[in-house]
Amino acid sequence: MRRGRESAYDRKAPHGLPPPSLVPTNPFDLWVQHWRQHRATGEVIVVRYADDAVLGFQHRADAEQFLRDWKERLSRFGLELHPDKTRLIEFGRYAVANRKERGEGKPETFNFLGFTHICGQTWKTGKFHVLRKTIRQRLSAKLRALKEELRRRKHLSVAELGKWLRSVVQGYFNYHAVPGNLASLRSFRLQVIRRWLRALRRRSQKSRMTWPRLVAIAERWLPQPSNLHPYPNLRFDAKHPR
Repeated sequence: MRRGRESAYDRKAPHGLPPPSLVPTNPFDLWVQHWRQHRATGEVIVVRYADDAVLGFQHRADAEQFLRDWKERLSRFGLELHPDKTRLIEFGRYAVANRKERGEGKPETFNFLGFTHICGQTWKTGKFHVLRKTIRQRLSAKLRALKEELRRRKHLSVAELGKWLRSVVQGYFNYHAVPGNLASLRSFRLQVIRRWLRALRRRSQKSRMTWPRLVAIAERWLPQPSNLHPYPNLRFDAKHPR
């Protein structure tokens, strides 16, 4: 559970004292901690960013009770949960097998921080892992915005456009290049090249820019997709050795 924030100053601890790494920053975190200690019968996992959060419960009864208690607590302050963003779903290591035994379909997915989270498995060992894919709507919105900006910049030189597009694509990769999302990154890069070609061809009816020629130019300017982030468990182990 995210309970506090540790600054660079805290991590270095130049004064020689133990760094105050756990500082409560949100009333929600404190309430969840109290609920987990006094009401939960199984494990509870919380991932929160600002006012968006995903909570995992070992037992369904805990999840249902937490949802009732949280709604009740919010109502005391005249607040309520967003009906379209609040769902109780079966997700995790045993979700596929449990739903198959009941004759149900695949586990539901959920969106969080720009990714669609899916119950997946590794292709080598078949072990469970959470597969993250770029949300389709986010990808489409990004490409629409790129199309409009290319229209404004279409009269720039190919080199200038290439330099600008390189920063756009690299910035997109810096956030979305997580393990398991390479197909979405390749699709984004391909769509960028296609829109680049259309923008260049609109300059003149006699444009000589062809697809093979632009693909060769894109190899020079646009980065290739690759995993830039480790799996969450590896990142956690690196920061919190045991």
